[in-house]
Amino acid sequence: MHPRCRPGRIQGNVAPDHALPATFIKTESCMRKQSLRLLAGASILATGIGWAYLHPLAWLNAMVPRTDHTRFSQLAYGADPRQGIDVYVPTASPTVPRPMVVFFYGGSWQGGLRADYRFVGQALSSRGMVVAIPDYRVFPQVAFPGFMEDAAAAVRWARDHAAVYGADPDRLFLAGHSAGAQIALLLATDRSWLARAGLPPHALAGVIGLAGPYDFLPLRDSTLERIFPASQRTASQPIDFVRGGEPPILLGVGMRDDIVDPGNTERMAARLRAHDDAVQVRRYPRLTHEMMVGSLATPLIALKRLIPVGPVLDDVTDFVDAH
Repeated sequence: MHPRCRPGRIQGNVAPDHALPATFIKTESCMRKQSLRLLAGASILATGIGWAYLHPLAWLNAMVPRTDHTRFSQLAYGADPRQGIDVYVPTASPTVPRPMVVFFYGGSWQGGLRADYRFVGQALSSRGMVVAIPDYRVFPQVAFPGFMEDAAAAVRWARDHAAVYGADPDRLFLAGHSAGAQIALLLATDRSWLARAGLPPHALAGVIGLAGPYDFLPLRDSTLERIFPASQRTASQPIDFVRGGEPPILLGVGMRDDIVDPGNTERMAARLRAHDDAVQVRRYPRLTHEMMVGSLATPLIALKRLIPVGPVLDDVTDFVDAH
């Protein structure tokens, strides 16, 4: 791993001190500076475009197909500039209303842009889903629970507008990667968030968490301690709100993840099973933290003989189709 991207890893419940603040889930910066840079490098021999090395997310999004979906951008679920949302709709005519997936990206609760995740919107919509990707306020503009308030509002917007985009509001799924997986799973387990947003009980058909931190206290990073103030900190852990009756959950984990310890996934799955919840765990032996979301990208799937890509898109599709 590039030294500028090396994070402090979540080891069990403890995040060790590290020189770089709040970097145990630095998804976007590391994707830009390391993993997808290497993936883009695999295409340089074929394309001769050195620009891809310097701008891997831009390269990735430039390579996704444009004809299999329509993107509705510049939509908003709130008044703040960070409360925008994009919707991806398959171009093929549906025979029945489609499932809708709300995807939350990661970024250590400190950054991220929905436009960088067109590859996710395209990938899921190519499998017949309507996909909503919101931005949300991040630190330092807000601390916890500010981004949870935004996430709940985005889910309410998605459900209210599902039929407009040909989706079934009763087949509403949440998905997230890294910090976004923490957000998605907390919405599913702490039911007060969606209730305060005006959503009915059992509004979710399923939840998908990829490489997420679900059980990451105590904190030993000064920036994370400000993101999760002491008075609110215990309310941030999805694992602590499992009571039984959660929607079906798919947890995916890369066994080469050195940013978020895979133990988070194992502990979360064990807690869900202890309460008789329906949970599936998919373990990907070759995948890093970044490639848990990178494996959704159709341009990278096309390079799977050259780079480590897992069947994440297939597994997510099978999960949604089954529910």
